[in-house]
Amino acid sequence: MNRETSRISVLTGDLVNSTGLGPENVERAFDALEACAEMQAGWMNGQSLHFTRHRGDGWQVALAEPKYALRSALHFKASLRSLGDEFDSYIGIAEGDVSKPISENLNGANFPVFVTSGHALDQAQKSKHRLIYDNSHPAHSVTVLLDRICKEWTPTQAQAVRERLHPHKNPTLSEVAVRLGKSRQAVSKSLYAAWYFELLLTVENIENFAHA
Repeated sequence: MNRETSRISVLTGDLVNSTGLGPENVERAFDALEACAEMQAGWMNGQSLHFTRHRGDGWQVALAEPKYALRSALHFKASLRSLGDEFDSYIGIAEGDVSKPISENLNGANFPVFVTSGHALDQAQKSKHRLIYDNSHPAHSVTVLLDRICKEWTPTQAQAVRERLHPHKNPTLSEVAVRLGKSRQAVSKSLYAAWYFELLLTVENIENFAHA
């Protein structure tokens, strides 16, 4: 009997320099990642990302809406960098089909897309890049540029970017300013310095055309 399948994206991550962060900051990082995954469920019509911690300081999520993979990765990175300059994660992304339903704990998932995502993570860790899409995906080369932008974010810039990455709800600068306890001008300056507007245009084009 054929099982129902669905198309998903898998993000496999590993904290950068977790030893240097120390146990307390590692836990802070994972709290931020898990909260980010819970927030992103709203992007997927309430479907869980099945956030799973694995391989010591590694983590993994499965996105029911694969077109949001890059936006999701940037959101995770912004959430981490918001904690401080020393917080970051390698992330490998892949897209593929899986049989439904997916287990809540992804550690036992063995569909090819999970393996491919893990290989992308390995490639990131061996290269100068910390964000890599599986090289068979059209967005593979774009991630090199996005990765370069992410590395330059200050915590303040990352906070502003994080607040404006929701695909369905785009708060105004004034609303973001209230949330962050900053002036509207300061938020605007942070977004501009973070290349947010160029980044968002790139991500939206990929979402609209690569997944049309």
